[in-house]
Amino acid sequence: MPQRVLTAQPDTGQVLSPTARRAYTELLKLKAGTCRQLLASEPANAPGTLLVADCADFLELLISLDISRYDATVAAQDARLATLDKAPAGALRDYARAEIRLHQAAAQLAFHHEVRGAWNLRQAMLLTQAVAQRYPGFLPARKTLGLCQFGIGSLPEGYHWLLRLLGLRGSIDEGLANLSLAAGQPHDFQAESQIILALVRESYYKKGDESLALAGRLAREQPDNLLYNYLVVSLNKRQHHGEEALAAYRARPTGPAYLPLAFLHHLAADLLLYKGDYAPSIAENQQFLREFRGDYYRKDAAFKLYLAAWLGGDPAATTERYRQQINLAGPLTIEEDIYAQRFYHDAQLLNPSLTRARLLTDGGYYTQAMGILQKFRATPATPVRDQLEAPYRRARVWQGLARPDSARADYLRTLRLSAALGDPPYYFAPQAALQLGYLALAAGQRAAAKNYFERATTYQKHEYKNSTDQKAKVALRGL
Repeated sequence: MPQRVLTAQPDTGQVLSPTARRAYTELLKLKAGTCRQLLASEPANAPGTLLVADCADFLELLISLDISRYDATVAAQDARLATLDKAPAGALRDYARAEIRLHQAAAQLAFHHEVRGAWNLRQAMLLTQAVAQRYPGFLPARKTLGLCQFGIGSLPEGYHWLLRLLGLRGSIDEGLANLSLAAGQPHDFQAESQIILALVRESYYKKGDESLALAGRLAREQPDNLLYNYLVVSLNKRQHHGEEALAAYRARPTGPAYLPLAFLHHLAADLLLYKGDYAPSIAENQQFLREFRGDYYRKDAAFKLYLAAWLGGDPAATTERYRQQINLAGPLTIEEDIYAQRFYHDAQLLNPSLTRARLLTDGGYYTQAMGILQKFRATPATPVRDQLEAPYRRARVWQGLARPDSARADYLRTLRLSAALGDPPYYFAPQAALQLGYLALAAGQRAAAKNYFERATTYQKHEYKNSTDQKAKVALRGL
């Protein structure tokens, strides 16, 4: 049901206790042990204690993706919900119920219990809506409601049958409004609200500078905060600032107090691969695979190991061993793993020049990438994939060099060539259409932007269809 914009004054009467607030602050640093030590002195049945304790369990499960933790985590969530059901009603009690239910839904979906996860997502949404209606000034509920509204509202068309079955309705506009309210005013969960809003704006609205500014400020204010450091690394990587991301990674806080964040090694492996430091990249990905307990990103890591060994001139037996590692059992859920598996099954040799240019572009080394691309010449014998990739790669480099007219010309070449070749199922044309939409939007050409965003969603069976369609849908809604 629609949620009106908040007009009441924020409700500061229902907040965490001072000790629970300190525990939550330590948890945001990824110091789960310190968080639990602080909570030990709090009333075990207090809503704030139950909520922060669940945040600690959920965060540890989410970071590790360790299946051995799953059953105990869900059982503890059920016990906390049962305790909260017996507690007196109040904004914090009711919000804790909704938030823990959402944590449970996310855990179930992450570990492939889709039916239970979808049902709990519905319950969490209904509970959060009820809290927002009953306590319109309680800002934490606006954070959770906004996240649910935006997430559901931005799902690609392929998920709409499930949303109708569950009776769920999202709204991109209402979600952004509620996230903005939660991020803009002080409360115990404001930093979390600001991070979620920044990630949404960076991912879907090309507001990377805003997100980097927030992450940088938070990291400077709390240099011992590993989560904030991770955000600086990740956002710089996504914005193609390879050197800045590596510098932040090397300056990260370390020690036994922090939760093991194995994924940081995978990020570092990518960053080193981009700049051509192949042996250190291999070492980082091998450490990631040794330490990570989850199933996701393993195929992607094996693919990156293959690339580093191949480009680094390692023996053929080594590169083939990494290539075969891609095909080990594992879920095909995230797009990076899907891309790696598709590379394995296609069994098509990569072009070393285009591959090197792509990696340099991803790291923000645009001049070096363009130097390689300008030497590339397609011939009638050049594989279709490479013919399409060449103009697309040039366009990405031009965009990184702040040459929008040149980027637009090469994106258009990609679209025309793809159409002439029968639109083979590669991501170059749909991504070119998406980027043309962003370029048109930046130039104030709204009609052209709308056409390009709509065109981006028409391509089928490419590697990044879900994320491309989702971004195009959000952009169209913004128009």
